[in-house]
Parts: sequence; C-alpha cells; structure tokens
Amino acid sequence: MIGRLPLDEQLAVLTSVLSSNEVLLEVLNRAATLELPGWYVTGGCLFQTVWNVVTDRHPGSGIKDYDVFYFDDRDLSWEAEDAVIRAVGEAFAGLPAEVEVRNEARVHLWYEQKLGVACAPHASTEAAIDSFAATTCCLGVRLEWGGRWRVYAPHGLSDVFNLVVRPNPVLAPREVYEAKTARWRQRWPELTVLGWPSASTMLTPSST
Repeated sequence: MIGRLPLDEQLAVLTSVLSSNEVLLEVLNRAATLELPGWYVTGGCLFQTVWNVVTDRHPGSGIKDYDVFYFDDRDLSWEAEDAVIRAVGEAFAGLPAEVEVRNEARVHLWYEQKLGVACAPHASTEAAIDSFAATTCCLGVRLEWGGRWRVYAPHGLSDVFNLVVRPNPVLAPREVYEAKTARWRQRWPELTVLGWPSASTMLTPSST
C-alpha cells in the first residue's frame, strides 16, 4: 500500500504518478520557464491525478483546471496581477485544459467577500497552500533547475494515496469543505471523507 511506504519512497511514487498526467507535466515544464516568484502548481490537478491513478482511471480524468500559484507582494493591485495572468496565459496557449494563475499575496483582499470569512495576508505561497479546506489538498509541486522536483506537503502524502480527505479548519468555512467533498465523492466514490470537527473538538487543547 503506497500510503504506508517510507516518505522518500512515497515521494518517488508521487513524481512518477504526476508525470503520467501529460497535461500536468506540460504545465509544470512551461511554468518552470516563467520565473514567477515562489510558484507552485497546486490544487485538484495534483491530488486528483493521484486518485485517478490509484483507482485505475485515466490520470487526467475529471480534472477541471490546473492552478499555478505565485507570491509577489511588491504590487498588490489587480492590474499588476492581471498583467501577469495575461502574459503567463500566452505560455499555456494550446493546452487542452484551463490554467489559472493567481498571486497569493492578494488573497486577503478578496477572500472575505467571496467566502464570508476574513483572511489575514499570506506570507508566502506555502502559507496559502496551508489554508486549503482539506489537509489532503495541501500539496504543491514545481520543477527546479536540472529537473529537480520540489514538493511541498505539510501534512504528508499518506492521505492522498489512501484516498482519505481530512478537514483543515484553519480558514475555509465548513460549507466550503462539505461542498467540495460532496462534488469529489460523486466522481471518486472510493474516497473516505472525514467529517468537519465539532466546535468543542476544535477548542479542546491537545494533550501532551
């Protein structure tokens, strides 16, 4: 079972599995040429590729889009981000998928209006990934010099390989988690989706 392998072996399997998604691999290769500060490919395109391979589906099945995050806090205007989106969009022209590019330094400016809860400014792309609604989703990868894979997985990879979706109640509200998991379950019924923790559980300090 992949989720029970040592972490270094899980990482080797992860890069092999993600490479089997030709669109994802092309997004990674093209993004690596753009010199976006602190960039990662992240979101559903990663863990859903793993789910597809583990459940014997086509690697790209059901993947809505491919997210490229970067972090640039030098200019937080929409105009600056839009200029990057337009310029970078040309690099992904011709791919049979939608690629969404977003500056995570700006998330706090629109998050509350969109999702109903306030968001403190992120300090990095990694911090933005840390705030995803499920710990299983907290995954980012990029290609660095020499083709080296950089993998950011603050909660490890076992849940991803074991098809377990675990809530991450640090920012996104419960309804976001439940809406996402309901949608994922329709396409991947093999998932084990853990429930949102109760208020009492969240307030109880962990034992030492």
